[in-house]
Formats: sequence, structure tokens, C-alpha cells
Amino acid sequence: MGTKKKSRSIAYSIIITFLLLAVGIVGGSSYMLHYSLIPSNNRGKDEVTSYKYMYANYPFIKSWMDSLRQVSALKDTFITNKAGIRLHAYYVAASHPTPKTAVIVHGYTDNAIRIMQIGYLYNHDLKYNILLPDLQYHGRSGGNAIQMGWKDRLDVMEWMDVANHLYGDSTKMIVHGISMGAATIMMVSGEKQPYYVKCFVEDCGYTSVWDEFLREIKEQFNLPAFPLLYTASALCSIKYGWNFKEASALNQIKKCHLPMLFIHGDKDAYVPTRMVYQLVKNKPGAKELWLVPDAIHAVSYKENPKAYTNRVRNFANKYLQ
Repeated sequence: MGTKKKSRSIAYSIIITFLLLAVGIVGGSSYMLHYSLIPSNNRGKDEVTSYKYMYANYPFIKSWMDSLRQVSALKDTFITNKAGIRLHAYYVAASHPTPKTAVIVHGYTDNAIRIMQIGYLYNHDLKYNILLPDLQYHGRSGGNAIQMGWKDRLDVMEWMDVANHLYGDSTKMIVHGISMGAATIMMVSGEKQPYYVKCFVEDCGYTSVWDEFLREIKEQFNLPAFPLLYTASALCSIKYGWNFKEASALNQIKKCHLPMLFIHGDKDAYVPTRMVYQLVKNKPGAKELWLVPDAIHAVSYKENPKAYTNRVRNFANKYLQ
């Protein structure tokens, strides 16, 4: 009888330990998903702070934006996507009629305002029409969580169509993104493209959500991928309808045959520079790579505005004739 009680006690202990472990893993996975996709410091939701940030870091855009407002050239537009989410974008027509149009996509916890320096590049310097969307859960767009570019790719394709209609239904379009926005436009690039899209510019985008979160979990929390990254990815699939490995810019650009300019800082640790080599290697067709000396993450334009503008101008001029 004593042996039976002892065996039963051991069995209960094992079961309780297993249940506690399972609860801990699920809880940790839920925390990781919430931490990543519903961050408490989502600066992209605060437009006032965003304007202050931009004017401090890119003071030259203030007079440009003030001049746009004076003539009501900076406009808002909204769409409701196929999932019923209301989305927002800014758009500005070129100073003189042109079919050349840029759709410009911001990064993680940023918004359309926080990528206006690239709007300045295309609209002020290159004289293009521009449209800058707020991705889901950023800026003035709805949504219940950040989608890391995967669901956003479909929204951006809707915005591309909106931009084409706004500017005459016969545009010549370039699609440009930075960081998560760059991953988004690479994810876009693997879809069937409308006739008006001519080329892409990706600046420091990641290979996949899995790869980026793997780096995060190792560097921020000093944890291995198993089990938390696997269970968090599964939880993301249940909750948001996509998983970390599915959300792959690397897989999408394998299907992209339009020209793409890759820009990456050679000192980028946030989206490690090694990722751009994988992306370039797997991209078929026309492509160019600009490794920006001594640049960390997402500062290539800020630290080299003239060189950046010239690189983009020269690339775009080849394909938007």
C-alpha cells in the first residue's frame, strides 16, 4: 500500500510539474506576443510627439510641410480593407502633373509622419506624387495589433491601387519602405503586381518575422527559440491568422521579378546586416545593393541625405521613364 501511495504521489508530482510548465510556456508565449505586437511604447500612435521628433531630427521638412498645409496640398484619405479595418494615409500631389508616384511605408511603431523625410525626398526633391499609409495599429489606422508586414502587404497593395486612381490611373510607381516597412514592401513584391508598379526600394528590412524575433529573444531575454518562439508563433496563428515563419520577406522576394534597390547600414545590429546578403542572393532579376558605411539601423538617409537621394534618383530613373 505504501508503494502504491508513493507511486501515486510521484505521478501527481509529475502531472503538476507538467501542468505548471505548460502554463508557464503558454503565459510566456502570450507575454512575448503582446510585448511584440501590442507594445506599450507604440510611439506611432502619437502624432503630436511624432511631429516634434521629425522637426527635431529633420528640421528641413518643417518648412516643406508648412508650405503644403498653406495650399492644402497635404491631404488625408481613408479606406476600409477587406477585413473591415479602417485605414488612413496621407497623400501629396507633385507640384506639376506627373505619372511618377511613390508609395512609402513606415517601420515598426512608427507612422506616416515618421517617414515624411522620404516623402520629402520623392515629393520635394524628385517631384513625384506620394502616398504614405499608416499600417494597422499605427497612426490613425485601426487594427488590434501590429501585423509585422504580413497582413499589411495586402493593405499596401490596396493603397497602391488608391494612389494609382488618385493620380490618373496610369501612374509609374515605385514602392519604398524602411525597416518593417521594407519587409512589408518585400512581402508585397512577391504578389502579382499591377501594371503600374515599376520597382521597389527596401531599406534595412528583415528576412522574416521568425528571424527577427529569434534575434530579439536571444539578445533581449537570453532565451533559446524552443519552446517560446514556437508556441508564440502558434498563438499568433490562432489569434491573428498568421505565423512567424509564414511572414517571410525572403520567401516573397524569390517570386519578385521587378527591380529592387537594397539599402542597409553596414553596422546595423537591430536588423543584422547579414540579412541583406540573404535577401539579395535570393532576389531574381534586376537588383542593386548599397551598403551604407558606418550606418546603424534606419539612419542611412538621416546621415547621408544627398547620397541617399542620388541613389534613389538614379535607380528610379532607370525604370520610371
